Amino acid sequence: MVPLTIDEHFLPDGSRVGTHVSAADEGRALRLVVDGALDHELPIAVLEQVMARYGKPLAEGVVPGGPRIELGDGRALCMLRHRGRYDVIARDYLVFERPGGPPLAELSTSIAGALLHLARAAGIRSDAVGGDE
Repeated sequence: MVPLTIDEHFLPDGSRVGTHVSAADEGRALRLVVDGALDHELPIAVLEQVMARYGKPLAEGVVPGGPRIELGDGRALCMLRHRGRYDVIARDYLVFERPGGPPLAELSTSIAGALLHLARAAGIRSDAVGGDE
């Protein structure tokens, strides 16, 4: 399974760091990988709580057409690139599809930061990521 890249940024030394997610443990966990710095599995419940906290219902009729990972039990995480009339550059959103509720969307960098914070809080430490997220 190809992971979703949910964030990319550059460190002060110019090196690029990507944050990637994929399904793990037969859809019961989300694998969070930060290039060269972190590789950790979080329970899917963590993603559900983060999206419930930060996500907003996706506007009716909007269909995410980007890369997608199936998380089992009718749940999926997919990318949506959107450029509003007032934006110069398109923004990447994560859309969490779940049974029994509308899809929730939030900027992918915000979700990446929240997941990284929770992985660190679970005892995973990585100073190579940049520290300013």
